[in-house]
Amino acid sequence: MKLTILDVSIVILYLATMVVIGWLLRKRARKNKESYLLGGKVLPWYMLGLSDASDMFDISGTMWMVALCFVYGMKSIWIPWLWPVFNQVFMMMFISKWVRRSNASTGAEWLVTRFGTSGKGVKSSHNVVVAFALLSCFGFLAYGFVGLGKFIEIFVPWHLISAYVPFKVAPAYVPHLYGIVFTLFAMFYSILGGMHSIVLGDVIKYVIMTIACISIAVIAMLRLHAPGTQLAVPANWTNPFFNWQLNLDWSKLIPDANKKIAEDGFGLFGFFFMMMLFKGIFASLAGPAPNYDMQKVLSTRSPKDASKMSGFVSIILLPVRYSMIIGLTVLALLYYNQLDLRTASGTDFERILPAAINDFLPAGILGLVLTGLLGAFMGTFSGTLNAAQAYIVNDIYLKYVDPQASTKKIIRANYLVGIVVVAIGVTLGFFARDVNSVLQWIVSALYGGYIAANMLKWYWWRFNASGFFWGMASGIIAALVFPAIFKNTLSLYSWPLLFLISLAGCFIGTWLTPPTEETVLKQFYKTVRPWGFWKPIQVKVMQDDPAFVPNKRFKQDMFNVVLGIIGQCCLTILPMYVVLWLKAPLLITVAILAVIVMVLKRTWWDKLEN
Repeated sequence: MKLTILDVSIVILYLATMVVIGWLLRKRARKNKESYLLGGKVLPWYMLGLSDASDMFDISGTMWMVALCFVYGMKSIWIPWLWPVFNQVFMMMFISKWVRRSNASTGAEWLVTRFGTSGKGVKSSHNVVVAFALLSCFGFLAYGFVGLGKFIEIFVPWHLISAYVPFKVAPAYVPHLYGIVFTLFAMFYSILGGMHSIVLGDVIKYVIMTIACISIAVIAMLRLHAPGTQLAVPANWTNPFFNWQLNLDWSKLIPDANKKIAEDGFGLFGFFFMMMLFKGIFASLAGPAPNYDMQKVLSTRSPKDASKMSGFVSIILLPVRYSMIIGLTVLALLYYNQLDLRTASGTDFERILPAAINDFLPAGILGLVLTGLLGAFMGTFSGTLNAAQAYIVNDIYLKYVDPQASTKKIIRANYLVGIVVVAIGVTLGFFARDVNSVLQWIVSALYGGYIAANMLKWYWWRFNASGFFWGMASGIIAALVFPAIFKNTLSLYSWPLLFLISLAGCFIGTWLTPPTEETVLKQFYKTVRPWGFWKPIQVKVMQDDPAFVPNKRFKQDMFNVVLGIIGQCCLTILPMYVVLWLKAPLLITVAILAVIVMVLKRTWWDKLEN
C-alpha cells in the first residue's frame, strides 16, 4: 500500500489544525502561570480525561502491545500490569482527589504541603523530585522523537523525497530528520497554547484515533469471518486464564514466537503474574509519577472532578486501543507470510503494527491511522514537554532565580524553557542509538527508587523529608547497580530486594531525624484527608476541631479498587471478544461489567466528595 493524496491530505490537515489551535489559544494561555501550565483549572474533567487517555496512546507502547497480543494471545492483557495499568483504578478511587486537594502546580510543589518549607531534608526532597521528573521527561522526549522518525520512515521512504531536499542526509539519520519536522509542530502548538492547546489537540486526536481503531477492527472482523478463514494459533491462545506455566507452543506454526517467549522470561507465567501484582499494588499506592498524568490531575476544577477524570481514562482508552491491537493482530495472523518481519537477529514482532497498517488498510483509513498515531506522538510529546516546563519554571526559576517574576516574565520563561527542553530531547535522540542502554538504565533506576518513598508519604505520619530523600536515593542507587549484579535476571524478579533497600533508606532517614513540624502535618491531614497510620495527628486535629470527620473509607476504597480492576480487565478484553466473535465469553464479560458498573455507582460515584 502506498500513501495516496487523500492520506497525505489528512495528515497535512491535522498538522495545520494543530498550528492554528496553538496560535488561537496563545492569549488565553498568557493570562497567568496557572492558565499556561494547568489550563487555569477550569477545563472540564471529561476533556482532561480524553487528553490523559490520548497521551497514554503512544506509538511505541502500541507497537509493543500488538507484538504481545500476537505471541501471547488473550494472556497478553495481563502483561501491561508491569507498568502497572491498574494504577488508574487506585487514582480513580482515592489518590487523584488526595493529589488535587493540595492545590499545587507540580509534584515537587505538592511536597511542600506534606513536609513544609523548612527542616532537615526538605530542600533535598524537593531537589530529588525535580531531578526525577526532568530526567524521565528528557528520556521520554528522546525516545519518542526517534520512535516517531522510524515509524514515519516506513510510510515515507527517503528515496521518494530526497530529491526535493536541498541537503544530503546520511541513511542513519533519516529518522532523526523526520523526528525533527514533526517535533517542531508539536513544540509550536504546545509552547504557544500551553495546557489549553494540549488538551484541545488531544481531544481532536482521540476522535481521529477512535475512528481509525474501529475501522481496523471492522476490517479484521470482515476478513476473519469470511467463509473458510481460520486463525492458525496454538491451543489456549484465546484463553485469558493461565496456570503456573504459560502453555503456549508455537513450534509447529511460528517457531520464533517460542524464542520470543523465552527471551521475555515470561514462561513461568504464574510466578511472573504474582510478581507483577506485588509490584503493581505498591506502585499504585505510591500515586502518580511527576509527569503529564499528575499535571492533568492538578489541572482539574476540584478533587471530585479529579476522581472522575481518572476513572474516565480507562473507559475511553482501553476498548478503543484494544480494538486496534486485536484488529492488527488478526490481520497479521491471517497474512503472516506476506509481512516482512525478518531481521538479522530473527523475527521482529514489534514490526507487526507498521507492516500490517501499510499492507492491509485502504486509502483514507490509512491516512486516519497515520494521523492518529502521529497525533499520539505529538500528544505524549506535548504533555511531557508541559510537565518539564512546569518543573523548571515553577520549581527552579520561581523558587531560586526570580520569585517575584511578573506574569509576562513567567510566560517568556515558559517559552524559552520549552525550546531548550525540546533541544535537549532532540539532541539526546541523536545519540539514542549509542546511549540506549544507558538511558533505559536511568529510567529504570528512577522508577525503581520512586515507589517506597512515595508510598509512605501518604500513609505514615512520622515519615519526613529526610526519609523521602534517602528512600529515593537508596532505591535509585540500588537500581543502577542491580543490572550489573543480576545480569541474566528479569528486572521484575529483583525488584523485591530493590524495594526493601529503598524501604530501609526511608526508615533510617526518618528515624535519624526529627519529625515534620506538627502544624504542617495537621494542615496536611485536614486538607488531604488520607487514611493510614495518622492516629497521633488525627487526635490533635480533632482536639482543635471536634467537628472534623476522619477518613474511614479504607475498606470501602479497597473494595472499589478490586471491582475497578476487574472492570478494567473486562474493558480490555471486550473488543478482543467482539473481533474474534467469541459469543459466550463476550456475554459473560458484558454481564460482569454491567454488575460492576451498578455496584460502583452506589459505592463510588454517589459518594464522591471534594
